[in-house]
Amino acid sequence: MLVEQENYLRVGLFLTVLIGMAYWEVYAPRRKPTVAKWLRWQNNLTLTFINSILLKILLPVTATGIAAYAASNQWGLFNQLVWPAWLAIIMSIVLLDLAVYGQHVALHAFAPLWRLHRAHHADLDLDVTTGLRFHPLEILFSMLFKLVVIVLIGAPVMSVLVFEIILNAMAMFNHGNINLPRKLDYFLRYIIVTPDMHCVHHSTLPTEMNRNFGFNLAVWDRLFATYRDQPQAGHDQMVIGLPQWRNPQFCSRLVNILRMPLGKY
Repeated sequence: MLVEQENYLRVGLFLTVLIGMAYWEVYAPRRKPTVAKWLRWQNNLTLTFINSILLKILLPVTATGIAAYAASNQWGLFNQLVWPAWLAIIMSIVLLDLAVYGQHVALHAFAPLWRLHRAHHADLDLDVTTGLRFHPLEILFSMLFKLVVIVLIGAPVMSVLVFEIILNAMAMFNHGNINLPRKLDYFLRYIIVTPDMHCVHHSTLPTEMNRNFGFNLAVWDRLFATYRDQPQAGHDQMVIGLPQWRNPQFCSRLVNILRMPLGKY
């Protein structure tokens, strides 16, 4: 029943977070946009829709579906251990979070993966839709990687459902153009990745772009020494995007986003 109701739950929460973040960005923006919002939004959201359709066609199995299948066959670590269900759920969420951190590091470290990931970094502004802007090939790679991790650790179905919701919501939150009070941001970033913390990762400077890889729990960047507190130029002067692609018309249009893995850079 849980797996069957997943789509309704996830779509409902996705729209709630998207609309909520969009309102927040209107009433308390962190930065002034440099590109027309309508141009970026229509292309970023169209890409999100395409990715959803392609995933259903090319990879019809869901993360919760593979978790249920692994449980029925007793595959994976937590399906072999006699642990309390609540502990297995918590540990699975933490391990999945770590896996996504590691995947993000790999996307920057290996040239073929970076060619896929740079479509995300080429956005010249940051807002809630940037958290949804990923090349279809990266989305496919990420899902395959996640399915393998779920099977290996034997993640319970409930933990996978919760993690998928967190992954989606936090991606929109920490890319959001929202002005959190400084003291709140200071304390929150010891626990979760805040928009200001993740914004550093979208700098054009390699020394900043290759920092702050986490998406949810802030502990991984501190633990693995990839944390940077603030951008060199400050948040108001920091340049977002990739140095080789600065034309708003090029960076924001769907056809060019899809071609980015094939570019010469």
